[in-house]
Amino acid sequence: MINLTKIRVACLGAGYFSAFHYDAWRRLGSVELVASVDSNIEAARSTGLNAYASLEDMFDAEQPDLLDIITPPSTHMKAIQTAIKKGVSTIICQKPFCSSLQEARKATELAEKHDVSLVVHENFRFQPWYRTMKRALDEGLIGQLHQVAFRLRTGDGQGADAYLERQPYFQNMDRFLIHETGIHWIDTFRYLMGEPSAVYADLRKMNPHINGEDAGLFIMEFEAGKRAVFDANRHLDHKAENCRTTLGECLLEGTAGTITLEGDGSLWLRKFGSQESTLLLEAYKDTSDANSFAGDCVFALQQHVVDALMENGEFENTARQYLRNIEIEEAIYQSSEQARKIPL
Repeated sequence: MINLTKIRVACLGAGYFSAFHYDAWRRLGSVELVASVDSNIEAARSTGLNAYASLEDMFDAEQPDLLDIITPPSTHMKAIQTAIKKGVSTIICQKPFCSSLQEARKATELAEKHDVSLVVHENFRFQPWYRTMKRALDEGLIGQLHQVAFRLRTGDGQGADAYLERQPYFQNMDRFLIHETGIHWIDTFRYLMGEPSAVYADLRKMNPHINGEDAGLFIMEFEAGKRAVFDANRHLDHKAENCRTTLGECLLEGTAGTITLEGDGSLWLRKFGSQESTLLLEAYKDTSDANSFAGDCVFALQQHVVDALMENGEFENTARQYLRNIEIEEAIYQSSEQARKIPL
């Protein structure tokens, strides 16, 4: 158990998505947010924290307990090495985790060697609708599960200016749909259903202005004939006031009923043979001071890490656990390239 009344947190990165991290840390009562590091020092200063352009300088001056890495994959290995060298005890690292499976394994082994807790910031499983789905499955509300299907329809992928306003580096990623976005559902399907035995994928690029794939599907096989289907097209939208709340629609089908996730974050249960649906989870309403991301899952993940530190609990999505997601991602790309099912 950590012997602190406040966990001192420093953040590496002050770009677009980091705002959700900073907001979440500020809302956690057991956290003292002490510093921001960014190669663009003005971006770091804009957070209102002690600002640094160098991670090494920040560690020498602040000595945080936890480093939150909110930068692209190419920076992860060096940041993890530096943090471990400087004696930090806990690291959270954004996904995609490192630049390759080999590098992710190296980072994981390094952290384990030095007894440093390394958690991947894979936050979708912390969205309230997936937590509610998991409880419903555990309670047997829909009987024996047969299939989970998610239709990703972000509506942001059309034209030459796709992604430029928010995350322009999306256009230059050679692996995009699965590596950047689909990885969320690789992890979520594992969270809901356990470990898959095989994958099949068919991926394609619809927008000629970007480098990577932006549409396609994959199927994950599980024991007892269960299947998970990820059907994605970033050009198309779904029925939602904000397509980024859920990024699409989901269906869980079992022998005793069906659970449907709508684009507003609400969950509906329809019992087998019934024409009526009952509400399991109300539509998501942002109650934070900032515009929180996707059910406030960034806050939920960071709260989980803080609780585990304070109560000597276990982390979800440790780097060691997360390596399996990356291995499955590699198999999905292999399947699409070879047009065949890949056993895991």
